[in-house]
Amino acid sequence: MKLLFLHGAPAAGKLTVAKALLRIVPGRLMDNHAAIDLALTVFDFGAPGFWELVHDVRRSALDAAAEHGVPLLVTTFCYAEPEDREQFNDIEEIVQRHGGELLPVFLHCSRDEALRRVGHPDRVARRKISSGEHLIRELDRYDLTAVPRPDCLRLDTGTIPADVTAQQIVQHFGLDA
Repeated sequence: MKLLFLHGAPAAGKLTVAKALLRIVPGRLMDNHAAIDLALTVFDFGAPGFWELVHDVRRSALDAAAEHGVPLLVTTFCYAEPEDREQFNDIEEIVQRHGGELLPVFLHCSRDEALRRVGHPDRVARRKISSGEHLIRELDRYDLTAVPRPDCLRLDTGTIPADVTAQQIVQHFGLDA
């Protein structure tokens, strides 16, 4: 299994790029918000137990995908250093245990571009961060950076359309082969 780990700040274009990529190559999407939405059926956002359930769901889904031979899984993630290092290590361990390959991609854009995107109706409908004030608090509070891997591909989604970004990822990692 190949795990394409698309990560970046809120409104960096992770889900948009993931969907564009999956129009080019066959694979499955494990959107970051699928686990969050499930946890919201049990807990209020951030309540005790909420993040533990989110992380358990993500690990379980990734382990099942690897165990059952899903060839390409594209996942989205807001990675913050150092808070998410342990989660990332868990993800990497699962992929390695199954003989898979982790393909990290850091998507980023300017703060102005993220603020322009954050109010999009799709973000509101999906219960994502949808206000500029909330986005600024998150950007200022966390170090939303690339995972600590030298092979992490870094792409600016503020200057490149999603379909072109997706094609660059496909070519970089040889996913069309």
